[in-house]
Amino acid sequence: MDLLSLIESYNFAVCINGVGVDNTSQGIALDRTEERTIDAGMKHSTATFHYVPASIVIESHQVRYTDTTLVERWVTIRNDGAEPVTIGRIDSFSLKLPTGEWKLMHYTSDWGTEFEPVVEPLAGESVLLETRFGRSSKGMHPWMSLFGQAGEVLTMSPMWSGNWQLRCEYNDGDGGYEVNGGLSDWEFSKTLAPGEAMESVHVAIASGSGGDLNSTSIAFARVGRKYWYPHNEFSRSMPMEWNHWWSYEDKAINEDVFRANADEAAKLGLDICTLDAGWFGPSEEASEWYEMRGDWAMVNEKRFPSGIRAVSDHVHGLGLKFGLWCEIEAVGKSAALSEKNPTYVARRDGESLGYLCFGNPEVRQWAFDMLDGLITGYNSQWIKLDFNLDPQAGCNCTDHGHGAGDGLFEHYNGYYRVLRDIREKHPEVILENCSSGGLRIDLGIMQKTHTTFLSDPDYPEHSLQAFWGATTMLAPDVCLHWSYSEWCGDNPFQQFKAADSSVKPHQFDYYTRIAMLRGFGISQKLPEMPEWMKARLAHHVDVYKSDVKPFVLEADLYRLTGQPGRGGTGDRWSAFQYSMPSGDADLVFVFRLPGGEASRAIRLQALDAEAVYELTWLSGDEQKVVEIAGSVLLKDGIIFDSLDVEDSALIRLKMLS
Repeated sequence: MDLLSLIESYNFAVCINGVGVDNTSQGIALDRTEERTIDAGMKHSTATFHYVPASIVIESHQVRYTDTTLVERWVTIRNDGAEPVTIGRIDSFSLKLPTGEWKLMHYTSDWGTEFEPVVEPLAGESVLLETRFGRSSKGMHPWMSLFGQAGEVLTMSPMWSGNWQLRCEYNDGDGGYEVNGGLSDWEFSKTLAPGEAMESVHVAIASGSGGDLNSTSIAFARVGRKYWYPHNEFSRSMPMEWNHWWSYEDKAINEDVFRANADEAAKLGLDICTLDAGWFGPSEEASEWYEMRGDWAMVNEKRFPSGIRAVSDHVHGLGLKFGLWCEIEAVGKSAALSEKNPTYVARRDGESLGYLCFGNPEVRQWAFDMLDGLITGYNSQWIKLDFNLDPQAGCNCTDHGHGAGDGLFEHYNGYYRVLRDIREKHPEVILENCSSGGLRIDLGIMQKTHTTFLSDPDYPEHSLQAFWGATTMLAPDVCLHWSYSEWCGDNPFQQFKAADSSVKPHQFDYYTRIAMLRGFGISQKLPEMPEWMKARLAHHVDVYKSDVKPFVLEADLYRLTGQPGRGGTGDRWSAFQYSMPSGDADLVFVFRLPGGEASRAIRLQALDAEAVYELTWLSGDEQKVVEIAGSVLLKDGIIFDSLDVEDSALIRLKMLS
């Protein structure tokens, strides 16, 4: 079965003036098809249709990434008529599933429960996956995979940060399924004036085989690294971050605490210290800054009497970079900004939605100027961009530069433009995407930011579950999640305390190695850490820099075990293999979770069965070195029978022959 030919079809579905139109509708005429090579790895094909009854031009686009099985699909619509037309639905793609049994996998998501898997058969009923929260991964992640009975895999992901839909629509006539989707049509409409055009959201679709998600996730990661993700010299260095948030949440942070932790971070070999929320707001010890968001020129001088620039200068004096948190889209109820500029605020039926409408060009200019000032004024090399609310259907004001039905659509288009402009003005600054942890993770925002925060909680099994899920659509180098943090607030799952004498070295190694799977960060009270723990952390920092970082940055990632689950569910061993494109070097992480059996064989992938490999253990007190045939590693695997619960192994492989 040639799934790629299904993906590469020009099928689409739109709604024009209340009438459903697709490429087979009466009144549709195919005008032409065109293909052009963008570079050696990209071919852009376009089919142009005319919908004669409304004088509409519809272009169905696809970009084929020729070194992979991934295709990017979208649609543009242009009104060539003399009257306005209203677009009510605009699907980026449509395809007919081959007959047979199919299984659907997707992820639900909420705060602290990101990437919760759901697997169900397609069994004679239509299925709708969507979010209506206005954030791409609140409720559900913008991703699904379909598994055929012969091992076929289809993985698709809307590249959009707002509301989206993916549908598996059952046909009673032939018992088959049509799969389509893109932008959500819930509460959406866009009026196109004569001569006006719009572009749908893009959807990435990859085909795979063997019933193996690795066969599609590797395609997503390769294309992301080469074509989608922005990068600069700083982001390519994979900086190791300390962030104050969980250990000094909000009211516990001040400039003395931050400076003391920066001093320790420098000794440990970290690269950047990020000042999260708590720096901003009225000058009071117990400042309630949340309702003041938007007034970003306001610094809490009670906590930071020397100002933010002085703190930044101290960090730079240690040889480190400085990062800063900001929720640039949000506006608090008490912010002077909303009183001074009421048309900046996104509203629905007159009520504030708690954010600024980036569909308004004045808001975009204000946001650019504010971010530019935070970067320049505080000498920031990293901006953490948070968003802690649900826009739902979005703004329906008609004096912002958008219509009543497309406010959320134009908000995100406007936000993307601001991020692009900031990157152009400050090309060496890292922009981090965050939204209540991982509630706005998508391939649209990842074309505009350098890294994304996976989740607020970071206890081990949750962290492994989130990483397993995130890497079905993202490369590990654009994922950021901290090691097991010491929270100053209460959370039943966040029980790590550095001063707890019951924490054993192998457990601390386990917690830290989980963070080494991707972009590395920590949120700990560094001055209060026991000396043995600091020494272990410094060791892991060195190993990450010398051995791990190149693999996270460049290697293909294979999930060698099933997805671990919160609450003791899922696979209780977790293993990941990073395989360099050259084929001669690999890195393997192995973790034994609570509830994991005493012995486990971990079979590797993507090795040469005819070769011999040198395996070097980078975990443990001594570097054990053995030689094993590739055929054995593929068939029998590596037997792990001496790892304690909450223990881990890190192994480097080198092809010898």
